[in-house]
Amino acid sequence: MITAHTSGWHELKAYIGHIRQFTRRDWWIYGLWIGTILGLFVSTALFLGWGASHGVVYPAYVWSIPVGALIFTGAIAIDTIGHRTVYQAELQKYEALVHHITIFSGVTSVILLCAAYRYPVALYVPTLVLIGLSIFYSAVDEAIHWFRYARQQSDRVEMWSHYFILLGHLMMISAWWLWYRAGYPGVADTLRTFGL
Repeated sequence: MITAHTSGWHELKAYIGHIRQFTRRDWWIYGLWIGTILGLFVSTALFLGWGASHGVVYPAYVWSIPVGALIFTGAIAIDTIGHRTVYQAELQKYEALVHHITIFSGVTSVILLCAAYRYPVALYVPTLVLIGLSIFYSAVDEAIHWFRYARQQSDRVEMWSHYFILLGHLMMISAWWLWYRAGYPGVADTLRTFGL
């Protein structure tokens, strides 16, 4: 039983322990979702690491992209356990729709940021709009979570994991947007190391 006097470590262990309730479907969804975000971290870290190891110099803020993606991955790996178990029924009422909109906006904004390297002018507005929507719906989601927390239908682990989700996402997407606005310095040099 988790109370106000339960230590954060014990609360985290109990929260993660709910993973034992996962069905096969839960494991598939969990694996696909966490794998997608982990893939974002791995791909950006490898790309930048490869370039740096071949003498490419990037603006310092660019390293916030894989760092943010890693924070984001760890936070959703924890948060999703509760979403698939303890809070699943509560989320299905209306919160799941907000999650789907947020995820759609976030994923498509990253896809457009990648495509904007080749089509920077044409994709400027759609990319900016989707980034804005991903942040707006993240804020809506947070408001819902705080409302649930106030009604004691959430816990500190879920709330802290959402803090780190926002931290990671905002670090990553802000740095990526700055990189795009600057014309992606270092990308052409990195692509040349691949023979492209």
